[in-house]
Amino acid sequence: MLKMTEYAKRRKILMQQVGPNGIAILPSAHEIVRNGDALYPFRQNSDFLYLTGFNEPEAIALFIPHRKAGEFILFNRVRDPDREIWDGPRAGQEGACQDFHADQAFPIHQFQSMLPELLSDRESLYFPIGTSHCLDEMIMEAVNQIRAKVRAGVQSPIAFFDITVQLHEMRLIKSQAELSIMQQAVDITKAGHLRAMEVCKPGQYEYELEAELIYAFQTRGARYHAYNPIVASGSNACILHYIANNRKMMDGDLVLIDAGCEYQSYASDITRTFPVNGKFSGEQRAIYDLVLTAQEAAINAIKPGVSWTLPQEKVVKIITQGLIDLGILKGRLPDLIEKEAYFPFYMHRSGHWLGLDVHDAGRYKMGQKWRPLQEGMVFTVEPGLYIPSLPNVPKRFHHIGVRIEDDVVVTEKGCKVLSESIPKKSSEIEAIMAK
Repeated sequence: MLKMTEYAKRRKILMQQVGPNGIAILPSAHEIVRNGDALYPFRQNSDFLYLTGFNEPEAIALFIPHRKAGEFILFNRVRDPDREIWDGPRAGQEGACQDFHADQAFPIHQFQSMLPELLSDRESLYFPIGTSHCLDEMIMEAVNQIRAKVRAGVQSPIAFFDITVQLHEMRLIKSQAELSIMQQAVDITKAGHLRAMEVCKPGQYEYELEAELIYAFQTRGARYHAYNPIVASGSNACILHYIANNRKMMDGDLVLIDAGCEYQSYASDITRTFPVNGKFSGEQRAIYDLVLTAQEAAINAIKPGVSWTLPQEKVVKIITQGLIDLGILKGRLPDLIEKEAYFPFYMHRSGHWLGLDVHDAGRYKMGQKWRPLQEGMVFTVEPGLYIPSLPNVPKRFHHIGVRIEDDVVVTEKGCKVLSESIPKKSSEIEAIMAK
């Protein structure tokens, strides 16, 4: 678990950016009804969690630099013995200060009445603009109350900023403590993928492999998956976000598994593709090895200072040439790349940021330029090939879908593949399945 000192350090950095005359407000996530009076499992808003470590709904955090009575204020639920019998313990105001190091804590129902006083004489206001209609209304109502007192010398905020701009840039660079947790998440995910390879056989349903993944995650301390697992066999592997997972897997199919656990709120995101019967056909191996070659080239290109787009460029070049070699595309390589002839077979980018969210916070462009990579960034590298039944494509390749995905952190001089121990060479996969 992250120490409270890590959260305090983050709050200090944020308040330095907010400035001595600013104030920042951040709400927690809400509980969401699944159906009737049943709720989905609660998952805290990642931005709120990043700054507070507080994992309850109905909370609002305020960060007020140089406020004498305290810079970190938490409005949260009061202790309620009756509700706690049903729903479990609450931190209450005492717990908010003692366990989560809030300087002050107040009942959540007092937020609206106290907000005008807290905003008074603050020039700039940072909050997640437009993400909560209720919060937007309360803030503007409080600002208007202050404006009504302007002749009494009370000043209201005059500049409004979206807090996510600063906060998401902070989240993009991972600390050593975060990287340690993310490595644990990947290691747990490894167990799930290996288990799926070991038990897979023709005649099973996709959801049976999904069950093996979830079992491996939960028995190792990862209560939830980071996103809905994709277990896609046969032609389903050509559907990028297929999650039905209800098809019977047949002899001769490939199965593409895109699944990662969430551990201590940090996501992993791994994809492996393997033959249901344990043996790649010639065509399957050709497509698979092409994707793997592209992925390895992309990973080898990663180091501080290179453009975010460089791995994608490596993937596009190798995949396009490979499709020419296999007779799926025809023409000159530069011309095919320029007109994106690969797009019907490879229609997504090579990866995305990874962290508290599986598609994590952070901009990919700075102004009009793709951003350069920096030490501490974590992202996926996940090229794929998905061959539809097009008339100009040799039939023997139809419905083959392959994606290979690993989690990578940029280091001082290059990169480290957090998931490098999860087998991905075709020969390694066949050896595991043969056991």
